[in-house]
Amino acid sequence: MRISIDGYKVEYKITGDGPETLVILQGWGTNLELYDSVAAMVSDRYRVVQLDLPGFGASDEPREPWSVDDFGDFFLKFLKELSIDRTSLLGHSYGGRVIIKLAAREDLPFQIEKIVLVDSAGIMPKRSNDQKFRVWKYKFLKKLAALRISQALCPELIEDWRSRQGSEDYRNATPVMRACLVIAVNEDLQEQMKRIRQDTLLIWGDKDTATPISDAKRMDELIPESGLAVIPGTGHYCFLEQPETFRLILRAYLVPEEDEQKGIC
Repeated sequence: MRISIDGYKVEYKITGDGPETLVILQGWGTNLELYDSVAAMVSDRYRVVQLDLPGFGASDEPREPWSVDDFGDFFLKFLKELSIDRTSLLGHSYGGRVIIKLAAREDLPFQIEKIVLVDSAGIMPKRSNDQKFRVWKYKFLKKLAALRISQALCPELIEDWRSRQGSEDYRNATPVMRACLVIAVNEDLQEQMKRIRQDTLLIWGDKDTATPISDAKRMDELIPESGLAVIPGTGHYCFLEQPETFRLILRAYLVPEEDEQKGIC
């Protein structure tokens, strides 16, 4: 399905017809179909909404670089268009960033019931001296590459160097989305985490190298009402690597009466 908001065409889908609503916010560079299996885990209890944020999947790209707050503002308009005023939120990676920023606000026009953060981004790592040197070196070489004389003397060498810079997400993104990513990764959300009032579950892969388990432990310390579930042997996409374990954890949190019916304490 498609909807138009502020002139942007946004792809979304709704599955399940349960009495409660869950909206899934995607990770960077993914499309909404990646989370079909997660939606199916709770679609008997929830009306599950998946969407491609602007610049993701089949949705239109932002016309200029957006901050995480800009994506959050757009998401609020999306909820309004669908008449959603009460929902639980599940965010993977970048989607977790958006949820953290929204949950920390004081004047949300909708009610967040529960939050699930899956291998979420939001903790900006401290740079070692070696990392600081690499950043300085990159900026120096970037300025050097921008010089006309450099472009005239060795254009192929410069293009090869540029193609190898940054993360895979950065290299695969368009110029606008690269700028969005740079804005995001340079914002530390630890102060916002302290202001999250909703009950929050963190689900993490202990082998995650994109958002390491140390990030999860720090979030668990900062978010007042949080709990951490670790899935051993999995990485940044723990819900794909160990789907049955992920399903059990997710349902125990979002559908807690199942445990009561089974007599689990």
